[in-house]
Amino acid sequence: MASQAGISTLLQRFAGETSLLQKAAVVFAGSLLLWASAKVQLPFYPVPLTMQTFAVLAIGAALGWRLGLATVLLYLAEGAAGLPVFAGTPEKGIGLAYMMGPTGGYLLGYLPAAALCGWLAERGWDRSVALTALAMLAGTVTIYLPGLLWLGAVVGWDKPVLAWGLTPFLLGDLLKLSLASAALPLVWRLVGRNS
Repeated sequence: MASQAGISTLLQRFAGETSLLQKAAVVFAGSLLLWASAKVQLPFYPVPLTMQTFAVLAIGAALGWRLGLATVLLYLAEGAAGLPVFAGTPEKGIGLAYMMGPTGGYLLGYLPAAALCGWLAERGWDRSVALTALAMLAGTVTIYLPGLLWLGAVVGWDKPVLAWGLTPFLLGDLLKLSLASAALPLVWRLVGRNS
């Protein structure tokens, strides 16, 4: 099914029409990718640097807003159920207790970020480097807003919230944004050559 704007997502371009069972399999596979991306990390306190933001934004762009959102919802449900899907789990706790900790706002921000990047991709924003960069930047900001607000509420606003939850991650996020901005349009160019 083409998106409402008439522009297909990468999933639609590769798979065409998909059944409900196929969509469920894609969502499940995406949740596994999010799980794996959480385990690729550099330890920072109180929020680790992972590849999850890249995975969330790329999943949204590749699958579209509905399946991207469903993928993140499933991933968060897996974590809430106690599976060790998050960075630092099970060592730093699991389930809802972990989700209520310092990283909870970032996890919550994954939902609108995946949906936003998917919605923009359905309008062709994943076809050029410049528009992909803007979409990824918008998705990153969408993760940081609830993340920083939640972090401040959990650790206290008298703590260095920006130094703990923003500034250490800017360079890494710039690299991830650059990678996505190059990769998504490149995949579209390759798809165009092979069609």
